[in-house]
Amino acid sequence: MRPGWPAFAVAISLLSAPSFAADDPDTIIFAMMPGKCSTLNVAGHAFACRAVAFFQTEEGRANFTVALDDPNDDSHIITFSGDNGRRPEANLYELPVDRMLLKSKDRPKADGLPVPFVESTAGMCKQVGNFVTMEVSSISCSATDKNGKKYELKYESDGEPMSVRRIKRLRAGSAAVSPFD
Repeated sequence: MRPGWPAFAVAISLLSAPSFAADDPDTIIFAMMPGKCSTLNVAGHAFACRAVAFFQTEEGRANFTVALDDPNDDSHIITFSGDNGRRPEANLYELPVDRMLLKSKDRPKADGLPVPFVESTAGMCKQVGNFVTMEVSSISCSATDKNGKKYELKYESDGEPMSVRRIKRLRAGSAAVSPFD
Protein backbone atom coordinates (compact mmCIF):
# COMPACT_ATOMS: atom_id res chain seq x y z
CA MET A 1 0.00 0.00 0.00
CA ARG A 2 1.26 3.49 -0.80
CA PRO A 3 2.42 5.84 1.97
CA GLY A 4 -0.27 8.28 3.02
CA TRP A 5 -2.99 6.17 1.40
CA PRO A 6 -5.51 6.55 4.29
CA ALA A 7 -5.10 10.34 4.34
CA PHE A 8 -5.50 10.46 0.57
CA ALA A 9 -8.65 8.33 0.83
CA VAL A 10 -10.20 10.92 3.14
CA ALA A 11 -9.13 13.77 0.86
CA ILE A 12 -10.51 12.18 -2.30
CA SER A 13 -13.77 11.29 -0.54
CA LEU A 14 -14.25 14.92 0.38
CA LEU A 15 -13.32 16.05 -3.11
CA SER A 16 -15.61 13.47 -4.72
CA ALA A 17 -18.84 14.94 -3.41
CA PRO A 18 -20.49 17.13 -6.07
CA SER A 19 -21.25 19.84 -3.52
CA PHE A 20 -21.95 20.33 0.14
CA ALA A 21 -25.49 21.68 0.01
CA ALA A 22 -27.86 20.37 2.66
CA ASP A 23 -30.24 18.90 0.07
CA ASP A 24 -27.60 16.85 -1.79
CA PRO A 25 -27.90 13.09 -1.36
CA ASP A 26 -25.47 11.44 1.06
CA THR A 27 -22.75 9.04 -0.01
CA ILE A 28 -23.58 5.52 1.18
CA ILE A 29 -20.62 3.51 -0.11
CA PHE A 30 -17.04 4.52 -0.84
CA ALA A 31 -14.30 2.30 -2.29
CA MET A 32 -10.62 3.06 -2.90
CA MET A 33 -9.01 0.81 -5.47
CA PRO A 34 -5.22 0.52 -5.55
CA GLY A 35 -3.81 0.00 -9.01
CA LYS A 36 -2.74 1.91 -12.07
CA CYS A 37 -4.29 3.66 -15.01
CA SER A 38 -2.92 2.39 -18.30
CA THR A 39 -5.00 5.06 -20.06
CA LEU A 40 -6.31 8.36 -18.74
CA ASN A 41 -7.30 10.92 -21.37
CA VAL A 42 -9.12 14.13 -20.53
CA ALA A 43 -10.32 16.17 -23.51
CA GLY A 44 -7.28 15.26 -25.62
CA HIS A 45 -4.69 15.39 -22.82
CA ALA A 46 -3.03 12.26 -21.42
CA PHE A 47 -2.41 11.96 -17.68
CA ALA A 48 -1.31 9.40 -15.13
CA CYS A 49 -3.58 8.85 -12.15
CA ARG A 50 -2.87 9.07 -8.43
CA ALA A 51 -5.96 7.21 -7.27
CA VAL A 52 -9.26 5.73 -8.42
CA ALA A 53 -12.33 5.57 -6.21
CA PHE A 54 -16.00 4.66 -6.48
CA PHE A 55 -18.84 6.17 -4.51
CA GLN A 56 -22.60 5.89 -4.66
CA THR A 57 -25.23 8.18 -3.19
CA GLU A 58 -28.36 7.18 -1.32
CA GLU A 59 -30.39 8.11 -4.42
CA GLY A 60 -28.41 5.66 -6.55
CA ARG A 61 -26.09 7.94 -8.53
CA ALA A 62 -22.77 6.14 -8.96
CA ASN A 63 -19.41 7.78 -9.59
CA PHE A 64 -15.95 6.63 -10.64
CA THR A 65 -13.58 9.36 -9.48
CA VAL A 66 -9.98 9.75 -10.63
CA ALA A 67 -7.35 11.97 -9.03
CA LEU A 68 -5.03 13.02 -11.85
CA ASP A 69 -1.27 13.09 -11.46
CA ASP A 70 -1.03 16.64 -12.82
CA PRO A 71 2.21 18.46 -11.86
CA ASN A 72 0.48 21.80 -12.51
CA ASP A 73 -2.65 21.13 -10.43
CA ASP A 74 -2.81 19.00 -7.27
CA SER A 75 -6.63 19.32 -7.14
CA HIS A 76 -7.26 18.04 -10.69
CA ILE A 77 -10.01 15.42 -10.36
CA ILE A 78 -12.50 14.00 -12.84
CA THR A 79 -15.60 11.92 -12.13
CA PHE A 80 -17.55 9.70 -14.51
CA SER A 81 -21.09 9.93 -13.09
CA GLY A 82 -24.33 8.17 -13.93
CA ASP A 83 -27.59 6.60 -12.82
CA ASN A 84 -29.15 3.21 -13.43
CA GLY A 85 -26.03 1.07 -13.14
CA ARG A 86 -26.69 -2.60 -13.69
CA ARG A 87 -25.01 -5.92 -13.04
CA PRO A 88 -25.66 -8.19 -16.07
CA GLU A 89 -23.26 -10.80 -14.61
CA ALA A 90 -21.97 -11.46 -11.09
CA ASN A 91 -18.57 -9.92 -11.86
CA LEU A 92 -19.60 -7.16 -14.27
CA TYR A 93 -21.08 -3.77 -13.38
CA GLU A 94 -22.11 -1.33 -16.14
CA LEU A 95 -22.80 2.34 -15.50
CA PRO A 96 -24.27 4.59 -18.22
CA VAL A 97 -22.40 7.90 -17.85
CA ASP A 98 -24.46 11.05 -18.37
CA ARG A 99 -22.12 13.64 -16.89
CA MET A 100 -18.52 14.39 -16.08
CA LEU A 101 -17.60 16.34 -12.95
CA LEU A 102 -14.43 18.31 -13.58
CA LYS A 103 -12.47 19.83 -10.70
CA SER A 104 -9.29 21.87 -10.86
CA LYS A 105 -7.45 24.58 -8.99
CA ASP A 106 -9.10 27.19 -11.24
CA ARG A 107 -12.66 26.29 -10.19
CA PRO A 108 -14.56 28.37 -7.63
CA LYS A 109 -14.36 26.99 -4.12
CA ALA A 110 -16.97 26.09 -1.49
CA ASP A 111 -15.73 25.35 2.01
CA GLY A 112 -12.20 25.54 0.59
CA LEU A 113 -12.76 22.78 -2.00
CA PRO A 114 -13.18 23.15 -5.78
CA VAL A 115 -16.77 23.08 -7.01
CA PRO A 116 -16.96 20.85 -10.09
CA PHE A 117 -17.86 21.98 -13.56
CA VAL A 118 -20.63 19.61 -14.67
CA GLU A 119 -20.39 18.58 -18.32
CA SER A 120 -23.24 16.60 -19.92
CA THR A 121 -21.92 13.49 -21.66
CA ALA A 122 -22.88 10.15 -23.13
CA GLY A 123 -20.80 7.12 -22.30
CA MET A 124 -20.30 3.96 -20.27
CA CYS A 125 -18.16 2.58 -17.45
CA LYS A 126 -17.59 -1.15 -17.01
CA GLN A 127 -16.19 -2.63 -13.81
CA VAL A 128 -14.95 -6.23 -13.75
CA GLY A 129 -15.24 -7.67 -10.22
CA ASN A 130 -17.36 -6.53 -7.31
CA PHE A 131 -17.15 -4.88 -3.92
CA VAL A 132 -18.76 -7.75 -2.01
CA THR A 133 -15.73 -9.95 -2.70
CA MET A 134 -13.49 -6.86 -2.46
CA GLU A 135 -11.95 -7.83 -5.80
CA VAL A 136 -12.14 -5.43 -8.71
CA SER A 137 -9.70 -6.30 -11.47
CA SER A 138 -10.42 -3.52 -13.96
CA ILE A 139 -12.48 -0.47 -14.79
CA SER A 140 -12.91 1.08 -18.20
CA CYS A 141 -14.83 4.30 -18.83
CA SER A 142 -15.44 6.29 -21.97
CA ALA A 143 -17.58 9.41 -22.38
CA THR A 144 -17.98 12.18 -24.94
CA ASP A 145 -19.47 15.63 -24.31
CA LYS A 146 -21.67 17.67 -26.68
CA ASN A 147 -18.58 19.43 -28.11
CA GLY A 148 -16.90 16.14 -28.99
CA LYS A 149 -14.40 16.16 -26.09
CA LYS A 150 -13.55 12.63 -25.05
CA TYR A 151 -12.80 11.27 -21.57
CA GLU A 152 -11.28 7.81 -21.23
CA LEU A 153 -10.09 5.68 -18.31
CA LYS A 154 -8.54 2.21 -18.27
CA TYR A 155 -7.64 1.04 -14.76
CA GLU A 156 -6.13 -2.26 -13.62
CA SER A 157 -5.89 -3.46 -10.02
CA ASP A 158 -2.42 -4.09 -8.60
CA GLY A 159 -3.75 -6.94 -6.45
CA GLU A 160 -3.47 -4.98 -3.18
CA PRO A 161 -6.55 -5.08 -0.95
CA MET A 162 -9.14 -2.45 -1.71
CA SER A 163 -10.79 -0.36 0.96
CA VAL A 164 -14.60 -0.40 0.94
CA ARG A 165 -16.63 1.61 3.45
CA ARG A 166 -20.34 2.00 4.10
CA ILE A 167 -21.31 5.42 5.32
CA LYS A 168 -24.44 5.65 7.44
CA ARG A 169 -26.18 8.76 8.67
CA LEU A 170 -26.74 8.81 12.40
CA ARG A 171 -29.82 10.34 14.04
CA ALA A 172 -27.91 13.47 15.05
CA GLY A 173 -26.97 14.03 11.42
CA SER A 174 -23.31 13.03 11.57
CA ALA A 175 -21.98 10.24 9.39
CA ALA A 176 -20.59 6.96 10.68
CA VAL A 177 -18.05 5.15 8.53
CA SER A 178 -17.65 1.41 8.83
CA PRO A 179 -15.88 -1.34 6.90
CA PHE A 180 -17.97 -2.96 4.20
CA ASP A 181 -19.81 -6.01 5.53
